[in-house]
Amino acid sequence: MRLLCISDIHGELHALRAVLATAERRGHHKVLVAGDLCYPGPEPLETWRALARVQAVCVQGVTDKALGTLDPARLEAAAGDVEERRLARAFAETRKDVGELVLERLRRLPTYHRMPLENGGELLLVHGSPEDPTEPFTHDMDDEEIAALIGDDPADVIVCGMSHIPFVREVASTLVINVGSVGAAPGGEVAHATFLDISTEHGIQIEQIEVPLGDVEAVGT
Repeated sequence: MRLLCISDIHGELHALRAVLATAERRGHHKVLVAGDLCYPGPEPLETWRALARVQAVCVQGVTDKALGTLDPARLEAAAGDVEERRLARAFAETRKDVGELVLERLRRLPTYHRMPLENGGELLLVHGSPEDPTEPFTHDMDDEEIAALIGDDPADVIVCGMSHIPFVREVASTLVINVGSVGAAPGGEVAHATFLDISTEHGIQIEQIEVPLGDVEAVGT
């Protein structure tokens, strides 16, 4: 089984298309997305549609939950400065762009997704971490800090995002794979993607790549 694992698209359709084009050339069986799908744009609805076309398995990120549940009028009323008012208006525009049907689906996204693996293990997909889906694993954490966020979760492999920086760590027999960000990678010139090849014969093989955000062939359009 070959999995394409991504996260933190943030409505950047061009970056998502670049990753999907690369994955299509390389081949994969399933797409896993660790949240933060649509906000702040610039193409939130088309991003959602692109994920639906490839039948991606998605969990809810912080911005997904916010889009589905927060009242934009209250956000703008509480804004304290020009930048906060700008962000509140952008939030309202994103909600308008995606429409009520997508907002309802964002509200209903699961916080966690578990799947059995061919090698007999279990994979957990989450935006942040098992102990707190809003608290990310970060590349600069020590083993004790990572173990605290794993808690007593039984998963053998944790696929996550939120911190926007990809890394792989094994702590207490648990493999933590942060897949970075498609739409908000540091520098903004690449998109992150992780391929997992899982088999009973070879176990788990991990390849983390950076996809250049140049001219790419659109996928699924």
